[in-house]
Amino acid sequence: MKLSICTDVYADLSYTEMLDKVKSLGVNAVEMTAGGWGAQKHCPTQKLLADDNELKAYQAELVKRDMEIAALNCSCNPLWPSETGEKFSKSMYDCVLLAEKLGIKKIVCMAGLPAASETDTVPNWITSTISWPDYTAPAYEYQWKVTIEWWKDFVAHCKKHGLEKIAIEEFPGTMVYNVETLWQLRDAVDPMIGINLDPSHMIALGADPIVAARNLKGAIYHVHGKDTRLERAKVEINGLPEWKDVTDVADRSWNYVAVGCGQDLQWWKEFFSVCRMMGYNDFVSLEMEDFTMSTEAGVVTSIDALQQTISK
Repeated sequence: MKLSICTDVYADLSYTEMLDKVKSLGVNAVEMTAGGWGAQKHCPTQKLLADDNELKAYQAELVKRDMEIAALNCSCNPLWPSETGEKFSKSMYDCVLLAEKLGIKKIVCMAGLPAASETDTVPNWITSTISWPDYTAPAYEYQWKVTIEWWKDFVAHCKKHGLEKIAIEEFPGTMVYNVETLWQLRDAVDPMIGINLDPSHMIALGADPIVAARNLKGAIYHVHGKDTRLERAKVEINGLPEWKDVTDVADRSWNYVAVGCGQDLQWWKEFFSVCRMMGYNDFVSLEMEDFTMSTEAGVVTSIDALQQTISK
């Protein structure tokens, strides 16, 4: 396994400044947002698609530093029935075109979340039983129909343009948020679809990422190095569902934290060991979203923990 960094954490830096910063941290790979709702500060997809000279100069900066792209990220909700959803969908299709030009064989994204019916315009995440109220069962069935149809078309586009792996992040508020829903989409569409295994989301939903990894053999396509801490005296009272702003760290039931500040290093060693046992031996991308400390402290803390624990 090799370490990379999701570069939105350095959105205030230019592309070349970001590469220099990442290199100075001893990391030689980057995961950059090329579509969706990310900053896209370091990967101007439309400019690179339109101008081959821009593309060559872009690639030259990586070669100059002996660095590589771990994956392109285009996480968003392409299933939102709205003008914004249509823009998200197009950005994902364009991300694949850019991946082809760059020789990248893997993208990271999310499954998306449709509305609950043909006449609805607001995405609905159904997380309780479909037994009651009566409208939940047909809504859930409709959502999976829309999801599978969109992903079949998208996979066909990906295959046409040489992509090999689509790593879907199991994100709350989307159709794929755990092991079961990942397999449901993959089995209905194509084995090109696998998981971007982000342990932070599983922990926040009460799942065990290590056990989950054991049930994802052959389907782990990417891993995010990101931790979650369940906050004592909060989670015991209010449970895991948490709506508060991620910056309201003192009052939340759980928080995204630097790697090692939620689960200890022994846990992380086992996690990566199991991922390796299940066939994954590729990049681990640090995603820094800890609002309990400075960005620099969070990045340095996480890199230190990951360098000690990934299965090299």
